[in-house]
Order: sequence, then C-alpha cells, then structure tokens
Amino acid sequence: MGQLILPSSGAIYVDTSVVIYTIEGSNPEYYSLLQPLWLKFQLGELEIISSELILMEALVLPLRNANNSLIQAYESLLISSEVQLISISEIVLRQAASLRATTNLKTPDAIHAATALSVNCNQFITNDKGFRNVPGLPVIILSEILES
Repeated sequence: MGQLILPSSGAIYVDTSVVIYTIEGSNPEYYSLLQPLWLKFQLGELEIISSELILMEALVLPLRNANNSLIQAYESLLISSEVQLISISEIVLRQAASLRATTNLKTPDAIHAATALSVNCNQFITNDKGFRNVPGLPVIILSEILES
C-alpha cells in the first residue's frame, strides 16, 4: 500500500468519495490512507475545498435510511467545520457544461471538476479515474495509491 503524498501547504479539493470514506470508515484502507490529509487540515497546514454539491451527494443515503447520526456527522464536517464549500455559480456551470461536452463526465462530476479548476487547487483527490480526462486538473486517484 502506497501513501498519499500531500503538499506542505495549499488547497486540496475532495470529491464525495473522500468524505464518505472518512465519515463512514467502511473501507479501512481508504480511511487510513486519508488520515494524513485530515491531520494536516486540522493543523491548519492545508485547506480542504469542495463544491456545495458534496453536501447533497453525501446526504442522500443517510436521509433515505433516516440515519440521523450519519446526517449529523456529514453536516458537522461539511457545514460546521473549516471545509470550504464553493458555491455553484454561473461561471462554474458554464465550465461544467464545456467539460461535460468534451470529456463525457456526468453532470455532478463536471461540476466538481469545474469548481476545482476555478479555485486552482493543488490536488484533486478522488477515486474516479474519469477525472483524468480533465485538462489541467491535478488528479490523485486513491485506488492507484493503494495499488502502488
């Protein structure tokens, strides 16, 4: 198992899978892999950024299952912490449409990619290899790190 190499400072964009692995801990390998990210975040060495879309994506299953403790855990991390959620602006939507037209990303992924590009993040951490098709996006794929 490899390890997540993080910059000493800067902005890290996380997609929904990263937050799910962290909050739910259902995959111990990914949970362990992500711990250095959250430690650097807690120490104020890194910013963690995502689109507001992450809140909707993360809450679907807990709401469907009426899992109030999981809902609270997601809201605590995404709303009540220092995680910076970027608004889905017209500029982001236009860039997402362009990405969707040129890369075959689905709409939510195109919104995440466009948001990440709009904030010039140092890394984009995900487990979706489809993001590799986005020019200029500094993609880190978790499954590839585990395989290395």
